[in-house]
Amino acid sequence: MITDKLLHIQTALKAPKNQTNTFGGYNYRSCEDILEAVKPLLEKAMLTLKLSDEIVEVGGRVYVKSTATLYDCISETEGHIDTISATGYAREELERKGMDASQITGSASSYARKYALNGLFCIDDTKDADATNTHGKDEPKPAPKDDYPFEMKSAKKAPKEPQTLYDDPEDDGPFCSQCGKRISDKVRDFSVKKFGAALCMDCQKDAR
Repeated sequence: MITDKLLHIQTALKAPKNQTNTFGGYNYRSCEDILEAVKPLLEKAMLTLKLSDEIVEVGGRVYVKSTATLYDCISETEGHIDTISATGYAREELERKGMDASQITGSASSYARKYALNGLFCIDDTKDADATNTHGKDEPKPAPKDDYPFEMKSAKKAPKEPQTLYDDPEDDGPFCSQCGKRISDKVRDFSVKKFGAALCMDCQKDAR
């Protein structure tokens, strides 16, 4: 029976992943890889494999529907034909850079045929879209972080009234315009030049 022969092929078939996605850094198998690996097994089992394509429309989008069908050559000599088949679909892109219409259809056909063969011979592919996988290249990039993530508090807000933290009532500064701490002339000159206000070291950190 053809199902017994198919079981043998599914068990014996070894289809190596001979293709490499250089961007994603993984190997995958193509339709051609599967066909090359399965042909010797088909010959031993006296089976013929036929691949056919059909253009179908689903939800307003155009798909290539591929069918992989096995024919039992022995059954044909006995007056009847045993067959078993599986199908696969691939959607045609409206356009793809560097490809004309026929190349787009051919690419979709190759992909649909691969998945028809996967279904027929029970091959599991965990990678989706294989060589055409963008791996996020077309996804929007996150917005760059603000170069100044901290609010410029002292430069945007009115300075507070200076409040001395020392006991000497005649000490007239300079003071931090944000918190009122006594600061040195050097610190004041630096902060005025950089932030536009007299700030202590702590308030300068908040303003960065």
